Amino acid sequence: MYEKILLEVTDRIAVITINDPERRNAMRLQIREEMIDALRTLERDGLADAVLITGAGEKAFSAGADINEVKTRTMAGELSTQAQLRRELPFLLERLRLPTIACINGYCLGAGLEMALACTLRVASRKALLGLPEINLGVIPGSGGTQRLARMIGLGRAMEMVTLGESVAAEEARRMGLVNRVFDDGELIQGALEIARQWQRKGPVSLMAARDAVLRSADADLATGVDYENKLFALCLASGERDEGVDAFLNKRPAKFRG
Repeated sequence: MYEKILLEVTDRIAVITINDPERRNAMRLQIREEMIDALRTLERDGLADAVLITGAGEKAFSAGADINEVKTRTMAGELSTQAQLRRELPFLLERLRLPTIACINGYCLGAGLEMALACTLRVASRKALLGLPEINLGVIPGSGGTQRLARMIGLGRAMEMVTLGESVAAEEARRMGLVNRVFDDGELIQGALEIARQWQRKGPVSLMAARDAVLRSADADLATGVDYENKLFALCLASGERDEGVDAFLNKRPAKFRG
C-alpha cells in the first residue's frame, strides 16, 4: 500500500516503520501523507490496540525534515493548507484513539523529534540522539516542537535545546523526562512491545481517558483540569470497565477488558 513506510500488525500491535534509510528517514511530504493514512486506517478499521513507530536501518529514527523541501519553503507557503500537513501528523498522534510509542533507534532530530513528542510514550536505544537543531539552519521548529518540548521537560531545558540547537544522548534524555525508557541496542522493539502488551491488558476506554487527562493537564488551569478528569472518570464508569475491573479484583482473577 505504501512506498515510504512499512506497516505490520501482529497480535493487534501495529508497527509503522519509516522506510527511507538512505535519507536517514527524513520527514518528506510523502512520508507524512502515508503515515496519516496508515494511522487513520488502523483506527477506523479497529485493526490494532497500540501502535509502535520506528525508523528503518541502524542510524536514524528520523534525522529531521528533508533539506530539499526546506530549501523550497516560502513565507506564503507556510501560510498555505499544504504546510498545515506537517502539524497535522503530531496532532493526529495525540488525538488517536490508540496509544503510540516512538521507538527511537538512532538520530531523532527536528521533525523526527516533533513527531516523537506527540506519541504517548518514547523509548530509545542507548545510541539514540535527540534534538531540535533548526536554529542552526536559520529557522525554528515548525511542527509544534517548541510548544510540546517545553510542556514535557520544562521551559529552561527546552529553551536551551531550542536556542542552542544541541542534541542530547538517550540517558540524558531519560533523566530530563524526554524519553521514558532506554534499552540496549537490539532490545528496543521488544521493550516497546512489552509496554504495548501491558496496554492491551488495560481497558481501552480508561486507557484513552488516562492519556487524555494527562495531556490536558499541560495547558489547563487546575480547576479546569480536575473538571475534565471528573468527566472522563464518569465516562469510564459508563463504559462498564469499572465493573469488570472490580469484579476481577474481588475474585482474584485477571481482568478481561477486551474482546
